Amino acid sequence: MVEVLKNKIGMSKSEARAAVKLFFDSMAEALINGDRIEIRGMCSFYVKNYRGYSSRNPKTGEKLIIPPKKQPYFKAGKELKKIVDK
Repeated sequence: MVEVLKNKIGMSKSEARAAVKLFFDSMAEALINGDRIEIRGMCSFYVKNYRGYSSRNPKTGEKLIIPPKKQPYFKAGKELKKIVDK
């Protein structure tokens, strides 16, 4: 992305790097705040919340408590799927 901004828009490499970093830092901040990010026709990002559960270690039989967690999730849009499938 840095190279594309540098070559196509004429930004310096450090400016392009700063722009890309700002973009991804903003996305991460939005996900941390629980916001959904949508790039129309391309994709969406959001956070899935998983509940905690109990499990067992298959090797030892020891009971384990798995804590609740949050994971980022990516979903491709229809247009992106079409482009990739060509």
